[in-house]
Amino acid sequence: MIAIIDYRAGNLASVSNAMDRLQAAYRISNRIPDLDEADAVIFPGVGHAGSAMADLQKNGLDTWLKETKKPVLGICLGMQLLYESTTEGPTQTLGVLPGRLEKFDSTKNKVPHMGWNTVTERRAHPLLRNILPGSHFYHVHSYYAPVTEHTIAESTYSITFTAIAARNNFMGVQFHPEKSGPAGEKLLRNFLEMVYGGMRYTMA
Repeated sequence: MIAIIDYRAGNLASVSNAMDRLQAAYRISNRIPDLDEADAVIFPGVGHAGSAMADLQKNGLDTWLKETKKPVLGICLGMQLLYESTTEGPTQTLGVLPGRLEKFDSTKNKVPHMGWNTVTERRAHPLLRNILPGSHFYHVHSYYAPVTEHTIAESTYSITFTAIAARNNFMGVQFHPEKSGPAGEKLLRNFLEMVYGGMRYTMA
């Protein structure tokens, strides 16, 4: 069973619809016992980082997320919260991934970055298995993660930023795979195959 974390910033409907399309068993919950029973976790999110962190902290989910050894897939704000901090607020975030998020420069491009954009693979990872180079994914975000040693794919919108990151059991995608057509569905299927098919997901 996949647990989809339920907090005030979670875009639950679109993610659960994607799980339905993939015929994957899932549970939407903010209860730690439910997360403990899950095989893996999807950590979705939209909205403001500060209020999202406050809601996670209220239920003890911030500590649980930092300590879990289960596969975790963060989506959009869910990925951003895996980093150390963001200038949105500013807000201290989970610190699973090193780096601070910055806001796009509105003098160079319209903010938020909204729409379809290509994702370029930097290194092989099971999340990208059999996804064609140059595939487009749907983005909606005002803040971006820096490119670091944990970046496995990048996009560019006035500046190059991390589109997909991975470290150990934690993975994050800046775009919305559940809204990204066949390529996004393939990425989610790859995540499920990593969980249930025993594909290697660890990455230092």
